[in-house]
Amino acid sequence: MLDILTITAPIFLLIGLGFLSVHGGLLAREQIRGISSFVIHFALPALLIHSLATRPIEEILNAGYLLAYGLASLAAFAVGFALSRWWRRENLQGAAMTGLGMSASNSGFIGYPVVVMVVGPLAALPMALCMLVESLLMVPLALTLAEAGRQNGGSARQVAVEIVRRLAKNPVLIGIVVGLGLSLLELRLPPILLRPIEMLAQASAPVALFVIGGTLYGLKPGGMLMDASQMALGKLVLHPLAVFVAFSLVPGVGADMKIAALLFASAPMFTVYPLLAQQYGLEDRCAAALVATTVLSFFSMSVLLGVLPSLPITG
Repeated sequence: MLDILTITAPIFLLIGLGFLSVHGGLLAREQIRGISSFVIHFALPALLIHSLATRPIEEILNAGYLLAYGLASLAAFAVGFALSRWWRRENLQGAAMTGLGMSASNSGFIGYPVVVMVVGPLAALPMALCMLVESLLMVPLALTLAEAGRQNGGSARQVAVEIVRRLAKNPVLIGIVVGLGLSLLELRLPPILLRPIEMLAQASAPVALFVIGGTLYGLKPGGMLMDASQMALGKLVLHPLAVFVAFSLVPGVGADMKIAALLFASAPMFTVYPLLAQQYGLEDRCAAALVATTVLSFFSMSVLLGVLPSLPITG
């Protein structure tokens, strides 16, 4: 138990520090957004560039990992979408956002700091692969379905163009593309560029956790704890379970990569989740889900870390 707390406690202490800094008035929410912008636009892209550019391309493009994680995320999305759409009789927007909340993890801000403490520097590689699945598969799928449900929405072509435009300006995806390009071309960055990239990369994990805490302070669950709890159950239990099954069936993935995939899947949904839902009038429910899932993830991730050694998938 002490070994598990050694991993999880620093993570959530940094989250708590960010929360208290805003609660106590030391930092304003606008300042937290500025720090968040630093992480998203500089630290995380630098981490991805450094990790990908220093590895051979055949090691990065792990087809088995992408297949297993993609299928597991689609399965979690499908369950959330189906339950919301046909059991709770929600519209396409609500069902799509529920599916997204149960299938897209906070890989960079919470998943990576946990995984790096378990598997070491290797953590940046599966993080990049998870972000590819989330950014190129899960988010476009959810937004396409949600836009299709709008009564006065644009055509399918307009929706597709808008999604591509958003993705093309995503700094995390730009970092992945740059890192993949350097690896593919076997180009090595000169020390004068590599050193500042390394320094930015080292700042990504602690600063990201601090930002999570500061962001959570302003979210109000309201009276939607039941909906939030159901979504949290899907994200923290169903998604990791689907990843466990998928990686058990897909061969050729190393034990450390499987461990990383399980831990990334067990992280709560990403912090921009309520912002994506805002354009469909669902920000309050999704903010409540984000708060509940982040708090409960302390316990669920601790349990997962405790049972990891006994899981056949990691052998």
